[in-house]
Amino acid sequence: MTARRWEWAFWIAAIAVPFLFPGKRLLINEIAILALFALSLDLLLGYAGIVSLGHAAFFGVGAYAAGLLAKHGLTEPVAGLLLASGAAAVVGFLSSFLVLRGSDLTRLMVTMGVALMLLEVANRFDGVTGGADGLQGVTMGPVLGLFRFDLFGRTACAYSLATLLVLFLIARRIVRSPFGLSLRAVKGNRLRAAAVGVPADARLVAIYTIAAAYAGAAGALLAQTTQFVSLDVLDFHRSADVLLVLVLGGSGYLYGGLIGAAIFKLMQDWLAALTPQYWQFWIGLVLVLVVLAGRERLSATAARLWARLARRPAREPPA
Repeated sequence: MTARRWEWAFWIAAIAVPFLFPGKRLLINEIAILALFALSLDLLLGYAGIVSLGHAAFFGVGAYAAGLLAKHGLTEPVAGLLLASGAAAVVGFLSSFLVLRGSDLTRLMVTMGVALMLLEVANRFDGVTGGADGLQGVTMGPVLGLFRFDLFGRTACAYSLATLLVLFLIARRIVRSPFGLSLRAVKGNRLRAAAVGVPADARLVAIYTIAAAYAGAAGALLAQTTQFVSLDVLDFHRSADVLLVLVLGGSGYLYGGLIGAAIFKLMQDWLAALTPQYWQFWIGLVLVLVVLAGRERLSATAARLWARLARRPAREPPA
């Protein structure tokens, strides 16, 4: 199967799943939001080589921006999504200059520090953000004035999947452009890329801002589809979860975040129903096995098994 056919099959399956499993629309909505969040981190990690432990900062900014806009009268979801994404992009642009300095370890500490600072600010100004009680009074209008949000997640699921598809196509265009190729050069060897004329710092600032906008869009989707925002959107576990998603799905080819998000959420849903108290243990065990065995080795084994099954001749029907 060619790459183009594989992509068509992937997105057709993603669109068909809500119709095949209508009782899982709320879960599919969560998968789409996490996939968009992982896509934003993949732009940083997979194409620019920037590891972040505080990517939840932009997710939280987008969530709070969308929630506050809706609370104060802007209830149109698409407009709120664009403005919330823009707010996260501004925060990403301002913090990107801190990330450019130092080694990878320094970047880890700086990104985590920014997220923790924003978490404390949101907790401190509880008159605006709601603090530990969460932001109350978030009410969303119909999407494009036509599709109202319902308790069964029909509109929320379609809205999140459509947003994910549009932003994925934009991201794919970005990484396949000369800008994306120059990012790969900076990731491979920053000094050598600068020596041949690539403005490395400007490229890193640009991709950091774009990734922040994508994370803000994911946070805005969560706020709009649940109509609630809490301090949880800025918590450290969100940054850790999205890194685990990329460990499961792989980084550097955009689909890794999408596949990893589906695996992570489905595994979390199944294990939480199976062992409500110990589901995190089993997810940790799976991650350890993936790291020890190697994702590439597991993928190659699965590909060999699939090829062997595809070459197996059909059995003769019984006489």
